[in-house]
Amino acid sequence: MPIAAREASARWARELGSWAIPDGVLRTAPECPWGFVPALFTRSAERAVADATPTPSRRQAAAAIPAGGSVLDVGVGGGAASLPLAPPAGQIVGVDESQAMLDAFAAGADRRGVRHAQILGRWPDVARDAPQADVVVCHHVIYNVPDLASFAAALDAHAARRVVIELTDQHPQSDLNPLWRAIHGIDRPTQPTAADAAELIAALGYDVQVERFERPSLWYDAPRDEQVAFARRRLCVGQEHDAEIEAYIGATAAVLRQLVTLWWDRHL
Repeated sequence: MPIAAREASARWARELGSWAIPDGVLRTAPECPWGFVPALFTRSAERAVADATPTPSRRQAAAAIPAGGSVLDVGVGGGAASLPLAPPAGQIVGVDESQAMLDAFAAGADRRGVRHAQILGRWPDVARDAPQADVVVCHHVIYNVPDLASFAAALDAHAARRVVIELTDQHPQSDLNPLWRAIHGIDRPTQPTAADAAELIAALGYDVQVERFERPSLWYDAPRDEQVAFARRRLCVGQEHDAEIEAYIGATAAVLRQLVTLWWDRHL
């Protein structure tokens, strides 16, 4: 690995590690702060399929898929990254650590008559079980990936034509930083960012292209009580803070997410 890539990789892992919840807060958390509700991702996939205005991520992926081609979706969730690609895609393989997410993706693919397969496990641990595809997509996963260099290399190795990654410009939990300060008196990190990911991927030797755009939050159309419950879990607090959380969510609901598409073509 080039020196620049090693340095960028170490910095990414170090900065990502700074997002760990302090032990004192974690010990008193009334419930596990991690995990997602599958219904959220089902709604997100349905919204993505119905959206007549393609995102840069969707546009760049679709442009590299031949008619009836294949897509490998790493961190598939409900299929928001890949189901809108069928057609032109004729087959989608979804990879996810959660069986519930894979079930949600499979149900969505069945409803749309899309050929599909599922692989349960963490990438790149299960990369050996995954087929090569015309296009590999990976949306909103890499802020959970300390070893981004190995992760990206495995994505590239499985793409016959193109890799497309989507992520928020800032860490996805950055939205809650003001509440961490107000409730816990803790200043949360601000790094790494999408720019750091692009720098690392470029240092690995990939000709990464960057496109920025805006979209509403994943939660914008979710019931308010679900939004509050999700934030409460992430903040490691109980229902006594619901009024404060709800007021904050109400004040920021109209703010669009700043998103980034990173993509590169595979050169054999």
